[in-house]
Amino acid sequence: MHKRTAAQSWDASQNTDSNQPEAKSVPGSHKAAQLAANLHLQETEILNYNHPSLQELISERGWKELPEYDRIGVIYDFVRNEIEFGYNSEDDIPASQVLAEGYGQCNTKGTLLMALLRGVGISCRFHGFTITKELQKGAITGLWYRLAPQEIIHSWVEVWRDGWINLEGFIIDDRFLKSVQKRFASSDGTFCGFGIATKNLQNPGVEWNGSDTYIQKEGIHRDLGIYDHPDQFYREHGSNLSGIKKALYSRFIRHRINANVRRLRANGGTN
Repeated sequence: MHKRTAAQSWDASQNTDSNQPEAKSVPGSHKAAQLAANLHLQETEILNYNHPSLQELISERGWKELPEYDRIGVIYDFVRNEIEFGYNSEDDIPASQVLAEGYGQCNTKGTLLMALLRGVGISCRFHGFTITKELQKGAITGLWYRLAPQEIIHSWVEVWRDGWINLEGFIIDDRFLKSVQKRFASSDGTFCGFGIATKNLQNPGVEWNGSDTYIQKEGIHRDLGIYDHPDQFYREHGSNLSGIKKALYSRFIRHRINANVRRLRANGGTN
């Protein structure tokens, strides 16, 4: 496992460590370089890209036939907008379940993004964090917000294309984002809430253009390091809830939260 410590910066200018899948960037032999590349293409229990539903999707969309830049872009856009922002039962569900449910949050949408990227031969890795719960206020309300932990496990995906690129902007679908933008049309500085934490709500820069994208970065509290895949991360850190809170969330609370998210999206920014 490759893990970068929390003391190291995750800004793009510092995102140049030597654990890269290109032979020229990996010290040692060609064999070592190939091993590094394979780690970031590996199928895992969570990144189950050989599942029939994922393979069918990849084939139907013709993603493997596209140039690398476009492969990344169309998969990124698919996860961003065709998988809506919402709350699944667990963080560590497999990619096939995220696809079947059709919605997700940072961790679960990231799982699907990683699986699809690896399924078309694009190297990627997992970067874990915690975010402050204030970021979720508005999407999560009332008692459910008060019950939420102060720090919530968060992640983004790092994709290899002539260097590591941070992808976080896929979390919030356009319809939900536009609803929040309309609701807070006068926001001209850092915005935090409704699943968003950005320096510029009206122009957060979430479209794929070959560089970093962010939508929750300004709410990050702790850096938990880089992992080859999410399975490793969850084995070490677990998920956001446990015990009775986990059961209540999975069976009841998240459905109320998702109903609120759907209402916010459908209302187009009105109260």
